[in-house]
Amino acid sequence: MSYAEAAAKGPKQSPEEAYASSRAPAPPQVEKTESDTTSLVDVDSPHVSSVPADYESQRVKTTTQATRLEHEAEDKAREAAKRTSEAAHETKEKAKVGGKKAKAKAKEGGRKLDANRDNPVVIANGVILLVGSGALGLAAYKKYSEGTLDWKFAGTTAAAVGAFALADYFVSQWFFQNKYPPNE
Repeated sequence: MSYAEAAAKGPKQSPEEAYASSRAPAPPQVEKTESDTTSLVDVDSPHVSSVPADYESQRVKTTTQATRLEHEAEDKAREAAKRTSEAAHETKEKAKVGGKKAKAKAKEGGRKLDANRDNPVVIANGVILLVGSGALGLAAYKKYSEGTLDWKFAGTTAAAVGAFALADYFVSQWFFQNKYPPNE
């Protein structure tokens, strides 16, 4: 008779017994015997004091360290303020130069317009601008009051204005070069 046959004839094992014997026993539990405070020496403190047991997990452990962190934060803030001030000053200087350039360019344009105010091309362009703006405004108002002003109409009108402006530019350039040269 084999061992398997002998074991099969004996009493059956319950599922709990089979499960309990198939795994390792539970490890013994370690009892916590220390109190909430432990006597550790704070070397940055003028006297010996008790600190909490979770002292090592604290981010800032001593008053000296806290003071040092405060000073570092203040230094970083001062440095950031200095960089911001320098950037603002630099931007202000650039804006000043850009403003002077724009002002000079506007004066130059005004001077050219003043020198050419009796040129027929300039007069015609001024009249076209005034009449065209008035007509566009009136047409848009009529469409709006009728309730038919939509994006299709606005896009078509914008395309027509752009095409007219392009044609006017080239015609004006031809007149400036061939018939009525501008005064400089």
